[in-house]
Amino acid sequence: MVYLLAIGSAVLYGAADFTGGLTTRRASTIPVVLISQATGLALLTVILPVLPHGTMAVVAPTTAVCAVVIPVVVSVLLGERPVPLAVAGIALGIVSIVLVSQQQGGTQAQSAAPTSPRSRRSGLGTALASGIAIGFFLLSFAQTGSDAGMWPLLVARLVSVSLFAIMAIAGGRSIRMPAPVTALAILAGAMDMLANALYLLATRQGALSIVVTLSSLYPASTVLLARIVLGERLQPWQITGVGCALAAVVLIVSGGR
Repeated sequence: MVYLLAIGSAVLYGAADFTGGLTTRRASTIPVVLISQATGLALLTVILPVLPHGTMAVVAPTTAVCAVVIPVVVSVLLGERPVPLAVAGIALGIVSIVLVSQQQGGTQAQSAAPTSPRSRRSGLGTALASGIAIGFFLLSFAQTGSDAGMWPLLVARLVSVSLFAIMAIAGGRSIRMPAPVTALAILAGAMDMLANALYLLATRQGALSIVVTLSSLYPASTVLLARIVLGERLQPWQITGVGCALAAVVLIVSGGR
């Protein structure tokens, strides 16, 4: 069950990222994030009473790898000792994240304004900061006790909604968007919240190093959705990355038996 929860969270994280990316092509980022976060908050308040009380993400690769490495390292320092097969699966999972998260080259990227070494360094710094923040976010969720139920999710979402609301008001940004775009933002928020819920449940049943690795394979589902929905071509390294992700799942699950 713990593997299904973690893999389910990866699929939903990836789908939420894909949908959110589609939405930000049609509207500015702040309104999209605010509406999606508010949707997750509303969904959580509705389902919170029926959820069990704890019995039970060079820029993209950098962010995703930091997000998985931090919880894995901390979990090992805290005493977790995954079996060799699971360790191999974790390592292969990190490789798969790097491969599938690689940005595709193309005319659009080539037509963009050239970036200086300074701007590239700035992008890498932002990715590192983002990955570290996500890593500690996942780690913090995993440290909440089972008695806390889904309340950590509610508090986290309340804080994020408040933060982005303040940013929107301070920047004088309107959150009005066309109905189809709003619907996509709502869908992204709902999937993201469900992914968080599955991840939190999984951490209460299994080893953090295993759960966070499986959940962090979400770029694979994002890439596959881009191929299926948008018809984007997969680069050879991305196809290899998807294969590595599947192999990582097999190794981790086999190591847990």
